[in-house]
Amino acid sequence: MKRVQTAMITLALILAIATGSTFLFLRQDVFGSDPATTRLERIKQSKNYQNGVFENLEPTAVMREDGSYWQMMNDYFHKDKFNTPPQPLPSVKTDLKSLADDKPTVVWFGHSSYLIKANGTTVLVDPVFSGYASPVSFFGKSFAGSDVYRVDDMPDIDMLVISHDHYDHLDYKTITELIPKVKKFYTALGVGAHLERWGVPADRIVEFDWWEGKQVASDIQLTAVPARHFSGRSLARGKTLWSSYVLNLHGYTLFLGGDSGYGTHFKEIGDKYGPFDLAILECGQYGKDWPNIHMFPEEVVTAAEDLRAKTLLPVHWAKFSLAYHAWNEPIQRLVTRASEKALPITTPRIGEPVVVNASYPRSVWWNF
Repeated sequence: MKRVQTAMITLALILAIATGSTFLFLRQDVFGSDPATTRLERIKQSKNYQNGVFENLEPTAVMREDGSYWQMMNDYFHKDKFNTPPQPLPSVKTDLKSLADDKPTVVWFGHSSYLIKANGTTVLVDPVFSGYASPVSFFGKSFAGSDVYRVDDMPDIDMLVISHDHYDHLDYKTITELIPKVKKFYTALGVGAHLERWGVPADRIVEFDWWEGKQVASDIQLTAVPARHFSGRSLARGKTLWSSYVLNLHGYTLFLGGDSGYGTHFKEIGDKYGPFDLAILECGQYGKDWPNIHMFPEEVVTAAEDLRAKTLLPVHWAKFSLAYHAWNEPIQRLVTRASEKALPITTPRIGEPVVVNASYPRSVWWNF
């Protein structure tokens, strides 16, 4: 009976994190806030907002139709024996404050957090440096060796870009510590409500609907584009939007993928904004019970082809175990499919610089 009770509690937490829900005993600040007043009025004008929630471009069930919570619980207790790495992950400790930037340089911090620096402009995407991909300390702990970067390692940030409000992309502790370093926060409709609650001044927040953009500087343009996912940090889903981004940076075009299941939007984005010098796409934390909201590795390659990406950088792996597959299965499967399709990829270690169109690390460092 104790095992069943533990299983039920564990499953409830897994589902809470996976669906953006939390528990009422947590401090309220971690939840953030739902959009209200003028922010909500703007949201109501979006064609992507229907019946009180944001919707995807195509029907997208969070769980498969014949999925079962009981089966998910069984899968949790029978996850791959290598669901977490058997030893600390290797990494490179790069001095981010003196990082060369004559060409766009990307430094990945594991999962979906990375920094981009180019010609004096610094962009930070979905930073999570607290060591957890959840609001509680007993789920979503980062892998040993993956936490070599902290807020103190970050230089001053010109643009902090947030794809959506799930805990593994929007971290309360990290954001509150970063506020003094960040000039502007760029995110999807509604997510600014969380940021304001946490102390970010309203005039430092820019929110986008899909296909909206901002000319940040004469040669920097950020445009929000569709993703196939969902949102939510409390019991409610879909109160804020989820997004990917096109970043035109000093003559280079980068795709910042956020979280997304595979869909027709990738080809539409590729046709409109491609080709991309580099596409940064999520690869990992997938499962048969949620096939529409995260991509399987083979779909990641197809999405990169749809985007007309010259090179693919796979992220959303190598830091947290939020699904049941082996920790290194995503990259192994992706490397195989990319080779079959002759798609160039880069596979840096955490902290190892990637220089767009110049230096693409490709070592196989995950086989242990």
